[in-house]
Formats: sequence, structure tokens, C-alpha cells
Amino acid sequence: MTGHTERPLLFLDVDGPILPFGEDPHRALRGTTPDARLARLTCELGSRLAALPCELVWATTWEEEANAEIAPRIGLPRLPVVTWPEPTDQHEREDRWFGLCWKTRPLVNWAGGRPFAWVDDEITDADRPAFRVIRHV
Repeated sequence: MTGHTERPLLFLDVDGPILPFGEDPHRALRGTTPDARLARLTCELGSRLAALPCELVWATTWEEEANAEIAPRIGLPRLPVVTWPEPTDQHEREDRWFGLCWKTRPLVNWAGGRPFAWVDDEITDADRPAFRVIRHV
């Protein structure tokens, strides 16, 4: 037991998990406009996410744009947003050495010891144990 009384965090990436790449195989081709992928989003997705027993947080390079473009389309309120710090040379070398996603260290630090889950298409097998060993610095 961690002693935290807050709900766990759920870090959400946009490109890939929320907004799939490629064409929707169940619909006619839509073209290549930026809104083509956004048109696939439904309120059902937002309802399902909102029903989860956790606090939703955008963990995407969309940053605040996720609140402007994605959240209203899927029926979510504004969510907290992880802003990505400039990595240090040492952190970049360590992350490459261990095969970590570039987001892993900032998310572990953002969580500050709070339990979390992370939905992203860039998570590697090396990232899973790193959640336990990277500490807020």
C-alpha cells in the first residue's frame, strides 16, 4: 500500500492510442486532411475513459492542444497536461542505454510517487521495470 488516498493517474498519449494511425478499416477512405483522423473520435471513448477509477492526464506532444482539439470531441473536460522538460545530455544517454522511451523519466517524475498507468504506443519492455526505479530528482 502506498498510502496515497488519491486515485491513480492515467497518462494518455494521443497519437496511436487515442487517435489511431492509418485509415479506419470500417469506414470509407476519408482523405488525408488533418481533420480526417479527428473525425473518428467519439463520445463513447470519452465516456469509457471518464468511467475509469483514475485521474486522467494528457501525456502527449499535443500538450494543451489535446484539451482544445481532443477533449471536446470525446466529451472530456480539460485535463491536466504533462509539459515535457528539455532532457539533459546525461538523461538522454541513460535512456538510450536502458532502452527507455523518452517520456518515461518525465512521467515517473510527474507522478511523484503516486500510482499510475500509462497508455502510449512508444512504451518499451525496458520501460516497465523503470517505473519502479526512476526517482524524482
